[in-house]
Amino acid sequence: MVIVMKPGVGQERIQTLVAQLERDHGVTVGVTNGVGCSILGLVGDTAHIDMDKLSLNDDVERVMRVQEPYKKANRKFHPEDTVVDVSGVPIGGGKFAVIAGPCSVESEEQIVGVARDVEAAGASLLRGGAFKPRTSPYSFQGMGTGGLELLLEAKAATGLPIVSEIMAPRYCELFEEKVDLVQVGARNMQNFDLLKEVGRLSKPILLKRGLSNTYEEWIMSAEYIMAAGNENVILCERGVRTFETYTRNTLDLSAIPAIRKMSHLPIVVDPSHAAGMYWMVEPLAMAAAAVGADGLMVEVHNNPPRAKCDGAQSLTPEKFRHLMDQLNPLVELMGKTLA
Repeated sequence: MVIVMKPGVGQERIQTLVAQLERDHGVTVGVTNGVGCSILGLVGDTAHIDMDKLSLNDDVERVMRVQEPYKKANRKFHPEDTVVDVSGVPIGGGKFAVIAGPCSVESEEQIVGVARDVEAAGASLLRGGAFKPRTSPYSFQGMGTGGLELLLEAKAATGLPIVSEIMAPRYCELFEEKVDLVQVGARNMQNFDLLKEVGRLSKPILLKRGLSNTYEEWIMSAEYIMAAGNENVILCERGVRTFETYTRNTLDLSAIPAIRKMSHLPIVVDPSHAAGMYWMVEPLAMAAAAVGADGLMVEVHNNPPRAKCDGAQSLTPEKFRHLMDQLNPLVELMGKTLA
């Protein structure tokens, strides 16, 4: 249930109503203070609450029931766009962020070199996999904690905040200490134990959409994280599995306007994993910006043919610079500014 307060109602009167609702009805009430008015989001069993009686309160503008199972991530509870701050880099709310770097950290020379290249081209954050979920157990699984240490060296050399994927709850303390933006990958989107644990972190979370998950399932996974206490969640569309086999996945651009209607959380797009082919990355990235995404996650490698992971979908630093040159005027045209 959502209660929209009348403009100008003071915080003291709002808190009086909050206390009354929690005491009389056993619900939890979250308060969102917007421009001109405040919104109360009631979480719990609201079926017995009399909407007409609530509407008679002189401080209440209107009362609405929310049918969706997600509450904290729901735009009805939080009409304004959320802006997530990643170590000084804003994502959402008119700020367009580009996350770039290799699929896997392979060496100090590689990750520091790529970090310098993408920073010079205009990237806002550096991505790099230290722990890699691979379909085959015989594929390169990442450098583990050593990879995180090399990411920290790249951060020291460039100032770029780092993004890396967490694989299991036991790594939460490590990621809390070393990583600026914690990525939950597509295969772990419904790993609910992991979602609860990252929900207890203070670092923001990048949540990728699962291989074949609906929008509601995706937002419900974000709800798990937010319900555990961490409301700094960024959604990432990375393509879904369809009958088409030409591309690695099928990029669902309709997810961007749909999510923006359903939720207040920022959404970025990963065209690299969607396409699986480097030459498709630029047009898909441009399309994502045009349809309203809040940012991109792009794979960049200094030597794609020799990459240990996903070389076919990685841009060279030169191709990444070309993408950024093309992207800048489009982002401005869409009314956003690069983070």
